[in-house]
Amino acid sequence: MYGMIKTIMGEHGITKPRHHGIVSKRSQALIDFACRYATEAHGDQKRKYTGEPYIVHPIAVAKMVASVTYDCNIISAAFLHDVIEDTDITYEDIFEAGFRTEIAEYVLGMTDVSVLSDGNRATRKKMDRDHLAGQSSQVQTIKLADLIDNSKSIITYGGSFAPIYMAEKRLLIEVLTKGDASLRETALDIVNAYEENNNE
Repeated sequence: MYGMIKTIMGEHGITKPRHHGIVSKRSQALIDFACRYATEAHGDQKRKYTGEPYIVHPIAVAKMVASVTYDCNIISAAFLHDVIEDTDITYEDIFEAGFRTEIAEYVLGMTDVSVLSDGNRATRKKMDRDHLAGQSSQVQTIKLADLIDNSKSIITYGGSFAPIYMAEKRLLIEVLTKGDASLRETALDIVNAYEENNNE
């Protein structure tokens, strides 16, 4: 696998991945490739509230996932978790780039299934929540890390949208019962603290 990923990195002109701080004795090449692939896929996209390069968010999610598992497939999928939803990359592109099937499946599991024509925001969020409820523990672990990182940003910068978002996140956490327990506890702590601070 290492040799194949090294070859793919060379074919894509990838020689030095963005520093992400994740060290893996057995799967460094795969993790580096996932980070670089996500960086290139997101291109010049920016975070909505901070204006930071978008890749800052996938890196934060991947680092959080790496703190609770050594599984290189989950960590790699964490880097890629938004590429189907927010870029032109497809499930097939991920697979054809040389990533394992399970990595592509995890990313697909993280991708919202609702579209604007499905109804109002509450209806769409319920559809996405139901989708995530049926996903594997691996996907739910990535989603919990995603929720934690997004919540921190929106609480700080989201203004009037923050109460809406945090209410949705409480409902989402209720169905993410298969994900990592420590990440779920952290996510609940963030929501609880927000509600306590804003209900006084």
